[in-house]
Amino acid sequence: MKGASLLTLGALFSNCAKAEAAPKGGGPLGLQIYSLGPELSANGLAEGLKRIKESGYSYIELAGYRDGKIGQATMAEFKQLADDAGIEIVSSHLNPPVRDYSKDNFEEIKDFWKKATEDHSVLGLKYMVQPGLPNCNSAEDAQFVGEVFNAAGEITKAAGIQFGYHNHNYEFNKLTPGGTEPISFAIRGFRPAEGQPMPKTVEEIFIESTDPSKVIFELDVYWTVMGGQDPVEWINKYADRIQMLHIKDRLILGDSGMMNFPKIFDAFYSHGHKYFFVEIEDTRSGIQFDRVKASADFLNNSGLVQK
Repeated sequence: MKGASLLTLGALFSNCAKAEAAPKGGGPLGLQIYSLGPELSANGLAEGLKRIKESGYSYIELAGYRDGKIGQATMAEFKQLADDAGIEIVSSHLNPPVRDYSKDNFEEIKDFWKKATEDHSVLGLKYMVQPGLPNCNSAEDAQFVGEVFNAAGEITKAAGIQFGYHNHNYEFNKLTPGGTEPISFAIRGFRPAEGQPMPKTVEEIFIESTDPSKVIFELDVYWTVMGGQDPVEWINKYADRIQMLHIKDRLILGDSGMMNFPKIFDAFYSHGHKYFFVEIEDTRSGIQFDRVKASADFLNNSGLVQK
């Protein structure tokens, strides 16, 4: 009996250990295809998209839009290959061809978004997102950029597509009214001259200067941390505006120990949002698919992703 009990307990603990080691699964994963760099189409785009699916991702965000194409593929070709691979195209990253926004080139920027929206309408996607920061040296500069974002959002909205903006770390620099250059996020304890308003971050001014019905925000959690900010605070403070995330680490997700993914996902899901995209910045290593797969494995074993 004693021996039998030990055997039974041994089997029980063994089964528990196997259960803990088994992948927990979770909800669908998104990938920003920028993560793969040249590897995406090294063996043909069709093969690359199938490999994304096999790596554990069910939807993607595009990068590389130019002249009506994504890379060398027309929009219609890309859509067909994605459909064949069982991959949904949810979003796309793209920038106007200018960095200095002014009343002189306002119409040129709007024309870019009109053409881009027409091209992207073929894909049936939900979002078009600008990831590049226009030049902003003052609060007034950032407010004008907000006007341009509103105009872009009105154009995309007419086609049933939501316009969005994606940050890096520079959006956490601060701007003053009438300023001539940003105040670096690395400067702590800055105080303006007596009687002058406290400066605001570029990201704050963008959010406050845009119409919630026309412009949403995609928070890159890694670059938020690199900008000296807490992504959870931003997700909670602007819950109605931050509707998508870039989930990122130094390289493979979970390897650095510097990103608090459990709290980030908890905050994000608590506000009813669902779309996020894994992204890896180093795109020339030759092992991008390995890193993308390892990041999917981390998420699937973490229990963080909701179905």
